[in-house]
Amino acid sequence: MQLRLLPLLSSATEIVHALGLGEFQVGRSHECDYPPEVLNLPVCTRPNIPVDGSSAEIDRWVKERAASAVSIYDVDSSLIRKLQPTHIFTQTQCKVCAVSLEDVERAIGADLGCPVRIVALEPYALADVWRDIERVAASCGCEGKGQALTQLLQQRIHAITERITYTQDRPTVAALEWLDPLMAAGNWVPELITLAGGQNLFGEPGIHSPWMSWDDLLAADPDVIVALPCGFNLERSAHEVRLLRDRPHFAELKAVRTGNLYACDGNQFFNRPGPRLVESLEILAEILHPESFSPKFKNTGWMRLRLAFSY
Repeated sequence: MQLRLLPLLSSATEIVHALGLGEFQVGRSHECDYPPEVLNLPVCTRPNIPVDGSSAEIDRWVKERAASAVSIYDVDSSLIRKLQPTHIFTQTQCKVCAVSLEDVERAIGADLGCPVRIVALEPYALADVWRDIERVAASCGCEGKGQALTQLLQQRIHAITERITYTQDRPTVAALEWLDPLMAAGNWVPELITLAGGQNLFGEPGIHSPWMSWDDLLAADPDVIVALPCGFNLERSAHEVRLLRDRPHFAELKAVRTGNLYACDGNQFFNRPGPRLVESLEILAEILHPESFSPKFKNTGWMRLRLAFSY
């Protein structure tokens, strides 16, 4: 039986293509946009909240949906039936970030008209991401490709960390996954910060991203602030960070005073638990240790923000 793969989250699409299985992908989610050739595939999902609102508005809409036990995503079951997938890839890690296993099961019901294997990814830490890659490969009958890919990714990570092994500077870092209200980056991001030679201040490896208060940020007074809002590209992330300048004592933060305030493309990199987490590590290394890394991702994956203040 020929594979017919339907990833319903962006990281799964990237995993499928990194494994060399892209020719078998028959559809995608509304968020799957890399590699670019997937943009021509049928779109099987859509958000049912406006995604162009402010951070505060999106947060309110999401919480209202959650309180009513209503998903924020719609899955097109009729289109999925037409596509006749052999595999559907979804996730159980977060009902907000991407289409979940529950969304898929609700949409397709008991009968798709064809046998289908649903593989739910569960990434919380880097080790989980490597395990998910190997699970995707195994489900498609190519275990060796999964093992080879995870080994390659880990070798690339080792090559990056080797360059900062003897660096004495270990700046404190506040990584922000949402800006209104504030949420610290958790899951795999604290690991990436440590690997990149920083000291993570908020969020724990392998644990969901926690809410935090403005006073928490002020009290920690980090050396570096990195904003990587979930689902936002670089331009939108930078816009959201600039809105913080009116918050009390923002201009007094060490990271702001010393020019170590950064916006990142959280959508393309940090919030996709797949192969490009290695590029996310490179971005952090470029930010934290510019003396050791050329700015390969500057203005595409990250940008430094220097804000003007009026007194």
